[in-house]
Amino acid sequence: MSRKRPAGDADISMSTLRITEIFYSLQGEANTVGLPTVFVRLTGCPLRCQYCDTAYAFHGGEVKAIDEILATVAGFSARYVTVTGGEPLAQPGCPELIARLADAGYRVSVETSGAMDISPVDSRAVIVLDLKTPGSGEVARNCYDNIPRLKAIDQVKFVICDRQDYEWAKFKLREYELDARVADVLFGASHEQLAPRLLADWILADKLPVRLQIQLHKHLWGDRPGV
Repeated sequence: MSRKRPAGDADISMSTLRITEIFYSLQGEANTVGLPTVFVRLTGCPLRCQYCDTAYAFHGGEVKAIDEILATVAGFSARYVTVTGGEPLAQPGCPELIARLADAGYRVSVETSGAMDISPVDSRAVIVLDLKTPGSGEVARNCYDNIPRLKAIDQVKFVICDRQDYEWAKFKLREYELDARVADVLFGASHEQLAPRLLADWILADKLPVRLQIQLHKHLWGDRPGV
């Protein structure tokens, strides 16, 4: 049975994806931070988080065959590949891309909002699941059915805007025993609203079993595409 194509995008099939950019950089987040990585950024996202730093990926992009994407990735001779967006899992061909990358021997991670079902994702890939806080404006979109689908190699991320978000994230950490479920729980500050130093102080005061996340790529190159 064929999957339904996204409305208004009749040129997308299971063997093609709409791509905003493919680039080579240092991983700026998660537990592979600092490692040279190829990023495959898919176009489109059903969410509109108020702090989003990749709104340029909501529209546009270029339709590419999965074979073409794999050839571009291979040209960078990297070990790590991150599939990101937008929301990559909003495109029906994304699980096929992830599986093909894993077949090719890459260490693959997938950055997803947590609003999409992660069960189609190849088990060899690391899921970096972003649970949306109240401050994001999209907390109602969290799909908590994904929590039991997480694997021991996966990671859960919270972008924290204020103290209310921090308390909410702390509650979810404990409610779902996330530190025992996944490899890392990541707490990052929404930089325009919360100083990372303040978030660090809260984490230490509460002795939380989480990793403070600071977006390395922005400190090195600024907030712009292709880094």
